[in-house]
Amino acid sequence: MNRAVPHNLLSQTSPALGIPFRSIIRTAVSPDQILYTLNHAGADLLIVNSDFFSILAEIGDRLETVRTVVYIAEDGNIATPPVPSAGEYETLLVAAAADYDFPDFDENAQATTFYTTGTTGDPKGVYFSHRQLVLHTLGCAAALGGAHRQGHIHRDDVYMPITPMFHVHAWGFPYLATMMGLKQVYPGRYQPESICRLIAEEKVSFSHCVPTILHMILSHPQGKQTDFSGWKVLIGGSAMSEAMATAAQKLGIDIFSGYGMSETCPVLTIAHVESRDLELSHEEQSVIRSKTGRPLPLVDLRIVDDAMRDVCHDGKSTGEVVVRSPWLTQGYVKAPEASENLWAGGYLHTADIGNINDAGYLKVTDRIKDVIKTGGEWTSSLQLEDIISKHEAVQEVAVIGLPDDKWGERPMALVILKPDHVGKVTEHELRNNAAHAIETAGISRYGVLLQVRFVKTLAKTSVGKMNKRLMRADPDALCL
Repeated sequence: MNRAVPHNLLSQTSPALGIPFRSIIRTAVSPDQILYTLNHAGADLLIVNSDFFSILAEIGDRLETVRTVVYIAEDGNIATPPVPSAGEYETLLVAAAADYDFPDFDENAQATTFYTTGTTGDPKGVYFSHRQLVLHTLGCAAALGGAHRQGHIHRDDVYMPITPMFHVHAWGFPYLATMMGLKQVYPGRYQPESICRLIAEEKVSFSHCVPTILHMILSHPQGKQTDFSGWKVLIGGSAMSEAMATAAQKLGIDIFSGYGMSETCPVLTIAHVESRDLELSHEEQSVIRSKTGRPLPLVDLRIVDDAMRDVCHDGKSTGEVVVRSPWLTQGYVKAPEASENLWAGGYLHTADIGNINDAGYLKVTDRIKDVIKTGGEWTSSLQLEDIISKHEAVQEVAVIGLPDDKWGERPMALVILKPDHVGKVTEHELRNNAAHAIETAGISRYGVLLQVRFVKTLAKTSVGKMNKRLMRADPDALCL
């Protein structure tokens, strides 16, 4: 097992200290948000990597509930924490007894607390019990272990997460890998060259990540020399384009989508391909693989209108995705009104819009806040992104809605070109190509109003998802 302590882990159970698990939080946020999260969660034990001592020095005297600090010396380097501590993590483990007799506790006791990305306002805490973590693990095992050919997970697999541990338990798969007895490889920092090396050396066969991370790996020079055949990759966090699914399949990657959110522990659906459909072309399979998927066992998932009435499962009729399952968070920490809204009508409201086809596959078409309203009609930014991403010159794309005096909103595609296409294609040419494809596909008659702007970067959250709120706020800041 390739071992590396996740350096963005701030609080975790330590048998050596005998202190219960309280919370895990993100570190790719501002010091003030980290301070808010720790105080709001009531964290009493803080485990912090030496890489973040500067942040600890800034917030240390404002921590309200932390009683004990344990630090991790990165790569074994000697470090002096800026606040009093109980010692260095590995040193404490070596000095501790080999066994610890955990007292029994109620299975419904709170096990983990996570804080959402907080792109608007302060982060919100969601929490899960020990029972919920076990049920989620069993649900994922049933779905992945029950797959006949595609996306089948078994005990001979080698597991390497490429999703941060702070992102909802690394989607819960470390629990699954441990329960099934899989060999586990943890890469530490997500550097393409080291990830490619570990895939080759450790024979990694199952991973999960967001689309931007996979794109980073496949487009890196080391990725072009790596044999990815036999590598199963579950994509989540944001929509996977059909173009990416096709490119990955051609490299021998068994790629497929999953869906969930911080509030759902997180996995709700997985886009497995039926055995009969594996005979289809890569492009035809990509339509299925890039869908949001079918619900896991014990997941009751619906598409509803504003009155909580089910919409038709015809692959076209859209509504909000609402869900029930025994592993969903019961609410937000210290936020009763937000919790009540989350569970309005007895179902958890995802704020995602989607449709379900007659085969039972969910397709999330947008976030409610990201849908573009043009000329009084809704246009899906994700559908526009999928069409634009199929152009050979496009490396990454995000479609946002910008205010327009005539149309209300007008879609704009922020595009990063592939390096070898810079200067060889214009914004006007790409716009015309996309408008023709949009009109042919019949997605929206207002989709042809699309504007295209070439940018040098796209704003992302701490886990690599597109941050469209920031893009809408200042698209000019991203331009070339």
